[in-house]
Amino acid sequence: MSDITTRPPFDPELATFLTALEARGPFTLTAEMVPHMRQLDVTEEVLDERLRAHGYGRRTVTVPGHLGDPIRLAVIQRADRTGATTAVYGIHGGGMMFGHYLSNMDSYDWLLEHDVVLVSVDYRLAPEHPDPYPVEDCYAGLVWVAEHAEELGIDPERIVVAGQSAGAGLAAGVALLARDRRGPALMAQILVSPMLDDRDATVSTHQIDGVGVADRQMTRFGWDAYLGHRRATDDVSVYAAPARATDLSALPHTYVDCGSAEVFRDETVAYASALWAAGVDAELHVWPGAFHGFTSMMPQAAVSRSATAALADWTRRLLAVPSTVGALD
Repeated sequence: MSDITTRPPFDPELATFLTALEARGPFTLTAEMVPHMRQLDVTEEVLDERLRAHGYGRRTVTVPGHLGDPIRLAVIQRADRTGATTAVYGIHGGGMMFGHYLSNMDSYDWLLEHDVVLVSVDYRLAPEHPDPYPVEDCYAGLVWVAEHAEELGIDPERIVVAGQSAGAGLAAGVALLARDRRGPALMAQILVSPMLDDRDATVSTHQIDGVGVADRQMTRFGWDAYLGHRRATDDVSVYAAPARATDLSALPHTYVDCGSAEVFRDETVAYASALWAAGVDAELHVWPGAFHGFTSMMPQAAVSRSATAALADWTRRLLAVPSTVGALD
C-alpha cells in the first residue's frame, strides 16, 4: 500500500468547487438524509419542459421488476421520430441508496443530438431493498425493453446500457447478467465513474477519505446498505460487485472513465484492464485532477468539457456502426 497521505492533486479549476463545499462545514452521510436525497431537485413539469425544448417527450410505463413486482420506466424520445433506432437504457447513480430515475436527465445532454430512445429505470433502493433487488430490477427492465422493441420503436440489436457511479456499477452487473442468462444482446455499455468493488482495498479508496466528493466513508455507507453484513466477504456475487468477476469475456463495447482524484479510480482502471485481458473492446479515460461527479457539478470546467466531448465522440463512432453488433472503427 502506498503512503495514503499522498494523493493526486485536484484540478485547480475543479478545486474551487471543493473549497466552496468545505466552507459549508464537515459533511457526514446519515440514514436520516437519505429520503431527501431521493427527491428530484426540480418538478417533473420543469423537467418535461426542458425535454420539449429539445424536441423530446416523456412517458412512464409500469413493467415487471424483480420477482414480478412493478417498477417504472421513463421512455424519452423525439416526438416526430420514425423507424427503429438505438435505445440507451440509463441507470441512475446514488450509492445504491438514493437518486431518482428522472434526476439523471441532464447527464444525457450529449445524447440529444442523436435520434435515440432513452429509457431510465426506477429500480428499488437499499437499504429497504438490498441486493439483489437493484440489479435484478434493472435487468428485468432491460428484458422488458428488448421484448417490446417494436412497440418502443427500437432495434433490439442496438441497446446500450449506461450509468454513472452506482448506476454504472449496476450497468456492469446488468451486462454480466445479460451475457450469462443469454438475455438481450447489448451493443455497448457506458460506465462513468463506476462503483464496482465492495472490498475497500484499493489505494484510491484510502487516498480519497475525508476529501473530495463521494469519499471512502460515503461509499462504504452505500455498500453496507446494499450488502449488509456480506460486504467484503466471499458471499457477494459478481452481479452485485462486478470487480469480483473473473470472466469478462463476451461483453459488449465498453466506454469507461473516472477521475484521477476519486475514490473509484483504481477499481475503474482495473476493470478496464480486465476487459482488455478478456478481449473486449474498451476505451478508458482517467481525467487528471477530477473528483467524483465532476462533469455534473462543474460542467463548464475545461476538464469537464473534455470528458463530455470524449464520451460524445465515442458515442458518435458507436452509433455509426451498422445495425449489427460489430467493432467500432
